[in-house]
Amino acid sequence: MKAKRNSILFYLTITLFMGGLLLSSCENENGKSTSEQTDYPTEFRLSKADLMDKIKGGWAGQVIGCTYGGPTEFKFKGTMIQDYMPIEWDETRMEWYYKNAPGLYDDIYMDLTFVEVFENEGMDAPAASHAQAFANAEYQLWHANQAARYNILNGIDPPASGYWENNPHADDIDFQIEADFAGLMNPGMVNSSSEICDRVGHIMNYGDGWYGGVYVAAMYSLAFYSDDIEFIVSEALKTIPEKSDFYRCVNDVIGWCHQFPDDWKRTWFEAERRWSSDVGCPHGVFDAFNIDAKINAAYIVIGLLYGSGDFGMIRFKNAGPCLTPSIPMQNFKLHRIF
Repeated sequence: MKAKRNSILFYLTITLFMGGLLLSSCENENGKSTSEQTDYPTEFRLSKADLMDKIKGGWAGQVIGCTYGGPTEFKFKGTMIQDYMPIEWDETRMEWYYKNAPGLYDDIYMDLTFVEVFENEGMDAPAASHAQAFANAEYQLWHANQAARYNILNGIDPPASGYWENNPHADDIDFQIEADFAGLMNPGMVNSSSEICDRVGHIMNYGDGWYGGVYVAAMYSLAFYSDDIEFIVSEALKTIPEKSDFYRCVNDVIGWCHQFPDDWKRTWFEAERRWSSDVGCPHGVFDAFNIDAKINAAYIVIGLLYGSGDFGMIRFKNAGPCLTPSIPMQNFKLHRIF
């Protein structure tokens, strides 16, 4: 990643497995409040080389993020990993996990399944094609994805396959961790990424679970245009209904980050106190499972805003399938943007 913007995109991907009332009073170096920065152009140009560099960085970030978080996944649920926790890392780690724990990369092989459908059928490929592709695939699935697979194979097609009455995992993180492709395929085109999310995301999720994927994809899309993390985080939130719990959760985190700019742990505890109830997942109701999309989105935003665009400053701690930040960086498996 040669340019600053390219570095930002790679950082965003790493942190993603990574507005409010206070934003109106927070000014950037140009003297404009973040919430006012909506006058970006309807068109912008990227060279083919830069575009390819960013896309490759996005996919690389996903693989690295999944791999680095592997050793701690589901081992520190609802708490922080202490800074002295060692994380093994060398040039053999990714190959080892691919051979010995391939399910760790469900974030990636689900994305690639949807990309393959678009490649074979074009950008108008219907939800049914995406549903059949992953429902009949041989790889392992869990939670909302597995419930959707069962539904589809038993005649419950999308969007009913992801609806909460048919899928008790509808608010889980499944689409949130596999929506990367929608943003990567729509550089700077947030509405287009949301339209793809509408087709694909309701196969396995609804409500907050679906909003998580829309939000992540929107951040990916915006990251092609801007390297302003605060702008990306707050602008992407405009794709989510303001009265939804998902919006309120992320909006709270943005506010706490401004209220406690030097204390990410305070923000983390505030998010846990208000938003960690995981009643939507059958496995998480009576366990600190942390697989709800809202709290995982909170972890993403904490990592992005406190990381200040430098993934080397952040250590991500696995609180379940996702992570929370500590300094310095040592392990992460957040949802990724770039």
